[in-house]
Amino acid sequence: MFKNYLVTLFWILIVPGILLAQGLDTAKIDEVLGRSGQKSGDVYRVGFPRTDLHVKVGDVEVRPGLALGGWAAFSGSDDHAMVMGDLVLLEKEVNPVMLKLRAANFDITAVHNHVLDETPQVLYMHYLGHGPVVELAKSLLAALSVSQTPLGKPAPAQASEPAAFVKVVEDILGAKGTWNGGVLGFGIPRAEPIIEDGGTLTTPQGVAEAINFQEAGPGKIATTGDFVLIASEVNPVISALEAHDIQVTALHMHMLTEQPRLFFMHFWSVGSPDAVAQGIRAALENIHTK
Repeated sequence: MFKNYLVTLFWILIVPGILLAQGLDTAKIDEVLGRSGQKSGDVYRVGFPRTDLHVKVGDVEVRPGLALGGWAAFSGSDDHAMVMGDLVLLEKEVNPVMLKLRAANFDITAVHNHVLDETPQVLYMHYLGHGPVVELAKSLLAALSVSQTPLGKPAPAQASEPAAFVKVVEDILGAKGTWNGGVLGFGIPRAEPIIEDGGTLTTPQGVAEAINFQEAGPGKIATTGDFVLIASEVNPVISALEAHDIQVTALHMHMLTEQPRLFFMHFWSVGSPDAVAQGIRAALENIHTK
């Protein structure tokens, strides 16, 4: 009797930890999706940039890495995985993709804009799924297949020297960014842990201050991204952005059950590297980051 009790206790308390420690076989994900991603800690993130779209905001042609980067972040184990992410879709693609995801028992956690006055209009679908990792990857691929999102192995990004504005922005922000595809990107984590579905989320799962920059004509850069905020930070950040002529383009949620409650503020600005970076720094000074 006591022996049976110990066996039961082992399965309840120990086995889930063993399974989690095994992590993900990322090769299985790559095989299904036809592309590879990047491992960061226990999270494997795969990108789905909309390289097929030619989106303009005013006179600025938006590079995929600036605001058109769909993604999926896998975590957990092969048998008990979670995937969450953000898909970049045209208006006509939203409901077909949503139907596919819902048929696979994915939660749709948000559908909304990130920028304003873009041509063509682009919408963003946030989602969350649980299950065996191969099944999650297959379901995600099936959903993407009813959109025009480029699938298969993408061409490697052409290496290029960082633009002149990069040093200016990095010096003002006091941080090193990542230069890829003509876009300078930053992912600045919040200081406190973010809990979703009982697990702690990390930067690759979409809970960092995501800030991107690209050239936008002689002597100018464009910036967009999203600030991840708690309620008390929302209006101080709006005030900081407005004081530096940075437009707030959206304020909304990306998840359903996260703790603490998070608000995602998207923004857009075109100007000199110094002026734009100073505005972003002013906003960051109102956010509890690491």
